[in-house]
Amino acid sequence: MTFDFKITGGLIYDGDGGAPVHANIGVKDGKIAEIGACSGDAKQVIDADGAIVTPGFIDLHTHYDGQISWDQELKPSVNHGVTTIIMGNCGVGFAPVKKSDHDRLVRLMEGVEDIPGTALHEGLTWDWESFPEYMDAIDATPHTIDFGVMIGHDPVRVYAMGERASAYEQATDEDIAQMQKIVREAMEAGAAGFSIGRTDVHRTADGDWTPSAEASEKELTALAGALADLDHGVLQIVNDFNLEREGDQFGDEFKIVESFVRAGGGKPASISLMQRDMASNDWKRILDETDRLNKQGVDFNVQVAPRAIGVFQGLQCTFHPIMAQPSYIAIKDKPLEERVAIMRDPEFKKKCLAETPVKLAGPGSSVPPIADTMIAAIELVANKFFRLGEDPDYEQSQDQSLGAEARRDGVSAMEKLYDTLLELDGKQLIYFPIYNYTEFNYDNVHAMLTHPKALPGLSDGGAHVGTICDASFPTYLLTHWCRDRDHGKIPLERAVQMLTADGADYLGLKDRGRLKVGMRADINIIDHEKLRLGPPRMVKDLPAGGQRLLQPVSGYRATFVAGEQVIANDEVTKARPGRLVRFH
Repeated sequence: MTFDFKITGGLIYDGDGGAPVHANIGVKDGKIAEIGACSGDAKQVIDADGAIVTPGFIDLHTHYDGQISWDQELKPSVNHGVTTIIMGNCGVGFAPVKKSDHDRLVRLMEGVEDIPGTALHEGLTWDWESFPEYMDAIDATPHTIDFGVMIGHDPVRVYAMGERASAYEQATDEDIAQMQKIVREAMEAGAAGFSIGRTDVHRTADGDWTPSAEASEKELTALAGALADLDHGVLQIVNDFNLEREGDQFGDEFKIVESFVRAGGGKPASISLMQRDMASNDWKRILDETDRLNKQGVDFNVQVAPRAIGVFQGLQCTFHPIMAQPSYIAIKDKPLEERVAIMRDPEFKKKCLAETPVKLAGPGSSVPPIADTMIAAIELVANKFFRLGEDPDYEQSQDQSLGAEARRDGVSAMEKLYDTLLELDGKQLIYFPIYNYTEFNYDNVHAMLTHPKALPGLSDGGAHVGTICDASFPTYLLTHWCRDRDHGKIPLERAVQMLTADGADYLGLKDRGRLKVGMRADINIIDHEKLRLGPPRMVKDLPAGGQRLLQPVSGYRATFVAGEQVIANDEVTKARPGRLVRFH
């Protein structure tokens, strides 16, 4: 046999979680043809000496639903070893949609996922109405990596109910029947699953709750039931258990979650898992319920992040500590260079810091209430504000915080934050680990990651572009947890398994997620010893001049999708083998 190419000399982590082996891999016609000596000829030989060879990574939780319309590269996920993404999480998306609701769904995505509305308006092609038409439209354009799409509850509700889709309106039996039909149609066309979002944190760009946030248990179970007799499909859930409301509503909300999952007829389900300061033990309660359900035969999983779920704050970002000061509001629309010059004036600084911050959240505002809460408690919250540095450190102690630095320097937290924002000519980023950092370490994250039903997720690739850059999660898992952390490490073979086979098995994908003969040649060649994340930086490369955070990475010698090389020494190539994955 003459291989299209073979990879020689690498240490193979096949995705099954076993010990790695030194072997060669021969690829033919986009599939793995041989693993072993591979003595046959090859059109190309790729030296993987000193590197690890893994299956391509699967990212279960992204929001490229808009970006996929205009961006063939699908950065930043492609830069971090990901060869298959799943979009349409958290109940949001852009299909089905009536022409009259285009702006409504843009405002929803802009608010929930912090994607510039101007970029969405200019970039979205809108050459679809139904969900199958959306799938056909995004499949018509080649991309670097493969993508599957879930159908989200919000657009389904808006399509079926129109103006009545407000969170405060309950669906009629006729509405529910129509929504069931839409979900079923999407699943039969090859959607990966159905997603819902029940969280007060998610708001539209107008400050409203998302359309499905208060949907009834009857509605939710009926829609999950649309998957019950199918041979494929997963259910994805976001729920904050009404933490911002009065009383402990965890029990009542989890009953709804359980009913929803059970109505799916045995379909695998997953829920976002994180530790929130305001209910610091709820993550343990979720894991207790996860254990209970699995003992009862329910395939219930938790999606876990390998680090804090946080935001970057800066003068270029969506949020920062002085954004509510009246003097800053007066200059906020000026170019960065002008703002920095004004802010460096001592008199402006004195006036700005003396002011009382205004309330930002409320009707007509996309700013979540949590932003006002944080600003009001800035002296306390600054104890969780950090500089990441040139070699980003996401697990720092409290005495490294800007709050602690302010106390050492004898200044207020606001003054320290003000000065920090002006560093690097106004381009300094302040990292705020909102969730998963109550104890200022990742010991609880370790417990989440090592739970038997944990799935790596929550990267939100393509979303929150002005505040996060968590599509780097796979790289962080491989570096911090497998190589750099001084305790509580995760074996590299297990981390690779989590990023590959575990996701494939959860989704029911039989053709990827492992390095086995006959499988797709979705392959990474990684210099694990030199694998490194750089500090995030803001770039303006979205439609209509929109900006987003990207995080430089080095160490990916090569990434292949179906045997075509999409990454060569950390750079995206011209190859576009990525296509829509249709689940059946």
